[in-house]
Amino acid sequence: MARWQPDAPGRLAAAALDLFEEHGYENTTVIEIAERAGLTKSTFFRYFPDKREVLFGTGTVTDLLVEGIASAPPAAGPLDAVANALDALGRTFFADDRREFSGRRQAVLNANTELREREALKRIDLTASMIEALNRRGVPNLTARVAAKLGTLVWEVAYDQWIDTNNSKGFGPLARQALAEVRAEVRAAGAVR
Repeated sequence: MARWQPDAPGRLAAAALDLFEEHGYENTTVIEIAERAGLTKSTFFRYFPDKREVLFGTGTVTDLLVEGIASAPPAAGPLDAVANALDALGRTFFADDRREFSGRRQAVLNANTELREREALKRIDLTASMIEALNRRGVPNLTARVAAKLGTLVWEVAYDQWIDTNNSKGFGPLARQALAEVRAEVRAAGAVR
């Protein structure tokens, strides 16, 4: 692959995923990832602090979530604002052309404790970003925390369904379906005392 080709971070992520599948995460070096991508080690470190981060992107998901919450209609409640953010993710980041890569990525994460821990930390950061975005909309902190954590749960459910090779639905509709199910369960739990 020529060095001048665009999307160095994407090329590095694709190369890393291939190598992690072929040789395992522990047995793959940054130099091997950079070489497979047709780039240099210094280019790798321009985008990622270490090989663990190469499968977690550069903040795009956080930005999309925050923008999605901010762009929700003014009258939208906290969960509707989170749903708007998940819809934005579905339209852009979780487009169908990323499904196969995402499924492969998840399999690599599932096979490695260090990467699962990093994924958990990233989700905590994403939840915190959603809380802050909801607070900026004037949502009280406790309500924002509940809505963001439910949003993270909805994301996890929808993502697991979306990467399933037997599934043909988009991420956005799956997230909306999961959110409707969560809301129904919350209403049912509220009726039980």
